[in-house]
Amino acid sequence: LPEDVALRDPDRNPLEVDVREGRPRTVLFALGEGSGGRAGMLSRVLNLSVDGVKFGLVIAMTAIGLSLIFGTTGLVNFAHGELVAFGAIIAWYGNTAWFGGGTRLILATVLAVAAGALLGGGLERGLWRPLRNRGTGLIAMLVVSIGLSLFIRHILLFFFGGRSLPYSDYTVQSAMRLGPISITPKDLWIIILSAVVLGVVGLVLQRTKIGKAMRAVADNRDLAESSGIDVQKVILVVWMFGGGLAALGGVFQGMSEAVNWNMGFLLLLLMFAGVILGGLGTAYGALAGSLVVGLVTQLSTLVFPAELKNVFALAVLAIVLMFRPQGILGRAERIG
Repeated sequence: LPEDVALRDPDRNPLEVDVREGRPRTVLFALGEGSGGRAGMLSRVLNLSVDGVKFGLVIAMTAIGLSLIFGTTGLVNFAHGELVAFGAIIAWYGNTAWFGGGTRLILATVLAVAAGALLGGGLERGLWRPLRNRGTGLIAMLVVSIGLSLFIRHILLFFFGGRSLPYSDYTVQSAMRLGPISITPKDLWIIILSAVVLGVVGLVLQRTKIGKAMRAVADNRDLAESSGIDVQKVILVVWMFGGGLAALGGVFQGMSEAVNWNMGFLLLLLMFAGVILGGLGTAYGALAGSLVVGLVTQLSTLVFPAELKNVFALAVLAIVLMFRPQGILGRAERIG
């Protein structure tokens, strides 16, 4: 190792692992700057906080659609994670096979967002609207969403395979130094673009006619319908809106790690945590809750193994809901 770099935990050298025949096994030797002391700890906290913000913004982008769908239809959609993986895989094929030139991933991302929006709209028109028109209960529709999740996930497995593959663009980059923070250009752009997209989403919800209609339907569907709002049209737009955001979040997550057929399912629990923590049915609550989940997930690795980081995000969810059951930005309601 270079003179200014040391193992983060010298006691984890050597490492002993079990390797089975025919199965690869990755062994990680965590590196950290050899400065140590308070400066080294501060640098780790700042870097993990930046990673947490990035992860939280990606979760928020995928969770906003999930929250709006619940707010407008009452459906807890377990198949939403597959929209994330679908977008990432479509972008991977566009990036590696369908487009040429230096803007391959940008064009592939546009294609993925459009495909995610079309898939979300197609599911609404072809599956969920007919079920609602037949008077199917929310519990039955929840079970249908679980089956749909399994179906789409294994379709993705059939076509993409079980491997984890990176995009061909922006894969190997040197980290930039911003004071004590070390960050790669692609991670910086993920944070910037995610913040811009979420800002645009907020403006759409606050300033546009369709955005106000979405919030009205989510707040009180019957009153919105009696006010002349086309509820079915609004729900279709919400599904397309959520599908496009989920696909874009999948692309950003694929840039951070790798594209995998199961990546959406692995994010689904954190999406639910962000939505519930922020307040069910509110887009801004999903954003706030997702940022908390992202920060707790990453900062927990300061003390505990990285394999347990999702556990602490769910622990924070349980603790917050004990004292504020409606979530961070949710409203308390009287029942009965």
